[in-house]
Amino acid sequence: MSELNKRQDAVIEEFSVFDDWMDKYSYLIDLGKELHPISDKIKNEQTLIKGCQSKVWLDAKMEEGKVIFTADSDAIITKGIVALLVRVMSGLKPEDIINGELYFIDRIGLHENLSPTRSNGLVAMVKQMKMFALAYHTKLNS
Repeated sequence: MSELNKRQDAVIEEFSVFDDWMDKYSYLIDLGKELHPISDKIKNEQTLIKGCQSKVWLDAKMEEGKVIFTADSDAIITKGIVALLVRVMSGLKPEDIINGELYFIDRIGLHENLSPTRSNGLVAMVKQMKMFALAYHTKLNS
């Protein structure tokens, strides 16, 4: 089993203890509070995710062949969502991010319990993370 799938399965397991979505939202908010803050100089137009209703900043760097993501948001639930994505995808090899299927989003019911604008933002965050991975993959293999 890949590291990506192990992480996704751990998230699914964590969310399975909650019976309703209000508890899951509370948990998401708590996850957002655990996200390491990023410096204000990283919060700029280049790192701002387009397509999100709230402001979400996402940055990435390569360390020892792995993509390390940092992120922040000005909205508490969105911050929790991006924290979850960072937790699942940060520290993986670019090709694992590019080729990996993110099944945990549907399994925990995240997609169906978000407003359309938040759902679009989620898709934009995932797309940007995969774009970073693709850029690093291309750089490594050129």
